Order: sequence, then structure tokens, then C-alpha cells
Amino acid sequence: MEERYTQLKSIWGKWWEPIRKYFYPAWLIYETTVRFYEYSEATYLFFITENYIGELGSQSLAMFCSIATFVICSFFLTLPACFIFYKFFKLENLSGTQFESKIKKFF
Repeated sequence: MEERYTQLKSIWGKWWEPIRKYFYPAWLIYETTVRFYEYSEATYLFFITENYIGELGSQSLAMFCSIATFVICSFFLTLPACFIFYKFFKLENLSGTQFESKIKKFF
């Protein structure tokens, strides 16, 4: 039972093992934040160009929808994914599967 809970070795060496549990979630936060910002900007531009409810109404709707897009995507996609990624590297053997032990070696 004890052999299932040993720390898996990384191909990048011992120095990488304590860093990777913070690096990969931080990288994922950066990448998804940039992508979701572009989504919210596209949402804003869509509602600004569709001027159905007047200038002030279109601008208000565009601001609300673009902020809502960014917040919803960040809250429901980025945060859970980063938490799972962090747990994946923090715990030695999360699932006990052979696939996990093979893939952790390359990260």
C-alpha cells in the first residue's frame, strides 16, 4: 500500500518538482485570462455594433454582457481547472492509475 504513495520523478530533475505545482496553474490562469478577455472584448464589440436599443442602452448592455462573460468564464472554468491542476501535482498519487504515473513524469 505504501508503494502507491511515492512521489513520482520528473524528467526535468528534482529542482522542478516543488516548482511545477505552482507554475502550471499560474500559466493556466494567465492563458485563460487572456483568452476570456478576448471573448469579452468580442462580446462588447458585438453589442456596440448592434444598435437596437439606442446608444446608451447598447453601451450599457455591451458593458454588462462583456463583464458577465469574463466573470462567468473565469469563475466556472479557470478557477476549478487551476485547483484541479494544483491538486494533481500536490498529491503524490491522485487517482492511482498507471496513466497518471506516466504523464506526471513529463510535467
